[in-house]
Amino acid sequence: MAASSLLRSLSRVSRRGCAPAFYGRGPLSPLSTAAAAAAADAGDAAVLPRALAGLGPTAKGEKARVVVLGTGWAGSRLMKDLDTTGYDVVCVSPRNHMVFTPLLASTCVGTLEFRSVAEPLARIQPAVSSSPGSYFLLARCTAVDPDAHTIECETVTEGEKDTLKPWKFKVSYDKLVFGCGAEASTFGIRGVTEHATFLREVHDAQEIRRKLLLNLMLSDVPGISEGEKRRLLHCVVVGGGPTGVEFSGELSDFITRDVKERYSHVKDYVHVTLIEANEILSSFDVRLRQYAVNQLVKSGVRLVRGIVKDVQPDKLILDNGEEVPYGLLVWSTGVGASSFVKSLPFPKSHGGRIGVDEWLRVPSVPDVFAIGDCCGFLESTGKEVLPALAQVAERQGLYLARLLNRVMKAGGGHANSQVEVDLGPKFVYKHLGSMATVGRYKALVDLRQSKDSKGISIAGFASWFIWRSAYLTRVVSWRNRLYVAINWLTTMIFGRDISRI
Repeated sequence: MAASSLLRSLSRVSRRGCAPAFYGRGPLSPLSTAAAAAAADAGDAAVLPRALAGLGPTAKGEKARVVVLGTGWAGSRLMKDLDTTGYDVVCVSPRNHMVFTPLLASTCVGTLEFRSVAEPLARIQPAVSSSPGSYFLLARCTAVDPDAHTIECETVTEGEKDTLKPWKFKVSYDKLVFGCGAEASTFGIRGVTEHATFLREVHDAQEIRRKLLLNLMLSDVPGISEGEKRRLLHCVVVGGGPTGVEFSGELSDFITRDVKERYSHVKDYVHVTLIEANEILSSFDVRLRQYAVNQLVKSGVRLVRGIVKDVQPDKLILDNGEEVPYGLLVWSTGVGASSFVKSLPFPKSHGGRIGVDEWLRVPSVPDVFAIGDCCGFLESTGKEVLPALAQVAERQGLYLARLLNRVMKAGGGHANSQVEVDLGPKFVYKHLGSMATVGRYKALVDLRQSKDSKGISIAGFASWFIWRSAYLTRVVSWRNRLYVAINWLTTMIFGRDISRI
C-alpha cells in the first residue's frame, strides 16, 4: 500500500495550493504514473484519474511547451537547435536515441558496434534531462485533439519481462511537431511482416546479426543436410536502393574477408542474392549504376530482377514462379506513411503523408507542424513531395527550429497567440547529392542536384574515402565519432567481431 499512501499524500499537497504543472490535483512528475499503475494493481483504482492524466497546459508567465513526436533525423535536429531559454521541450517517442541510419548496415556484420550509431537524446538536447519543464516520455502518440491542444499517448513497454502494463496519459502543447517518420513498405505482400527483417532501427540490425551468426554456426553442426545448409546460408536482400545495396556490399565483404577464414567448413555454401524489380540505385547516374552492378557481381552477389509475390517461412516466390529459399531475408523496399499518420484528421499529401505548406505548417490546424518522412507538400503549394532522405529531414528540422525560435522571440510561442509574426523565407530544399558504398573499399558519390541534371559523379576508392570522411563528420557527437573511427580501425586490423551475444 506504499504507492497508495504516496498518491494520497500528493493529493493532500496539491489541495494546499501547489502550482498545477500536471493534470489532476498536484504537481506530479511523469514518474508518478508508475506509482499509480502499481496502486491500480493493488486495487486503489479511485486515485487513478488524478495521477494518470498527464501534463497540463502551461500557465501565463511560464515557458511555452513544444511537443515533438519522434527522435529521427528531423525531430532530433529540431530539438538540438530549439532555443530552450524560451521553450520547454517534451519529446514523445518509443526510443530515447537517434539512429545514424547511413551506417546502420555496417553494424549488422560487425564493422561497427551498435552504440556507435545510436546517439542518446540527452546528448542532442540536454534540456530533456535537466530542465524542470522538459521531458523525454517513452511512449507513442495515439490521438490528437487540435481544439484542446492536447495529444493522447500510451507508454511503450513491449519486449520487457515483469514490467508495468502500458497506460495512457495526455500532454498539452503550445506547439506540436510531428516528426514520427514512416514505416517500411510491404506493398501488401503476404508474409513480409511475419518472416522478413527490416533495416531501420538498431534492434533490426541486432536481429540480423544474431540470425546471420546463428545460421553460420548451425550449418557447421553434424547432422544437417546439404540442402538445409545451403538454405540457411543463403542471404536474400529485397530492394535495390542505397540501403539494400550497402547491406549487400557489407555482407559480401564480410563473407569474403571473415567467413571464409573463420567458417572455412561452410564457406562455399554462403551466398547473397539481391532482388530488385527495376534498376538498382535508380536515382544515381547511369555510369555509377553500372559500376555498382559490376562490383556487386564481382564480389559474389547474385542480382535478380523480379517482383516478390509471396513470402513463406523458408522461401519466397517471384512473379515468374521461381522459388528462392533463404535463411535470412532483409526487406528494404522504401518507406510509406504509417497507419498512425494515415489516421490523423489532417489534410493529406501524396501517399497519405501529413500535408504541409511552404512553412511546414499543417493548414487549418493552429500550432501544428510536420517534418521528415511523415509529411509532404500539399498539392496546392505546387511543390513536389520530397524524397524520404535523411538530408531532407535534417534540413527541415533545422528550418523549423529557426522558425519557432523566431516566433517565440516575437511573443507568439504560446498556444493560440494572436501575435503577427514574420515567419521568414519559405522552406526550400536543395539536394546535396547521394552516396553509397558497395563493399571492399569501393563506393559511389553522385553530386548531381537531380536525376536529370549534370554534375560530378565519382566511383571507386576515392569515393569510398569521401563516403567515410563525410559520414564521420556528420555523426552527431564527438563521442560517437571516436567510436566509429576506432571501430573502423580495429576492423581493418583484426577483422570483424563475429561473437553472437
